[in-house]
Amino acid sequence: MNKSQSADYTDRLEAAAKAKKALLERAALAKSAAEDPAAIERRAAREAVIAARDIRIAERKAAKAAAEAQQAAERAAAQAAAAEAEKIALQAAHEAREAEYAERTAKAAIAEAEAQAARDARYAARKARKRNGR
Repeated sequence: MNKSQSADYTDRLEAAAKAKKALLERAALAKSAAEDPAAIERRAAREAVIAARDIRIAERKAAKAAAEAQQAAERAAAQAAAAEAEKIALQAAHEAREAEYAERTAKAAIAEAEAQAARDARYAARKARKRNGR
């Protein structure tokens, strides 16, 4: 290596050593600042604020879950009431159909009885004419 290149190399080594030393000094200063009672107090206050925020968030989540559970219970009750109303409506419709069927059956039985009575009357009249006619 020639002399100018070795001078550059030593300058770079010195600059790197200075930078490392400055970095270590800053780290030591930061460490001593972090161990300062005022910094410890600020950190404790910050942690207390964070804990209080977490508690408020948890309370909001619990309130939201309770509200959702209440809404779910109301929806379930409404669905149960609707199902019961539908069941009652279906039962009423079924009873109406049965009543209509019974009425049609009764009318058919009455019509059949009237037709039978009319046949019997014709038969009796025919028999009476034959008796009177002899």
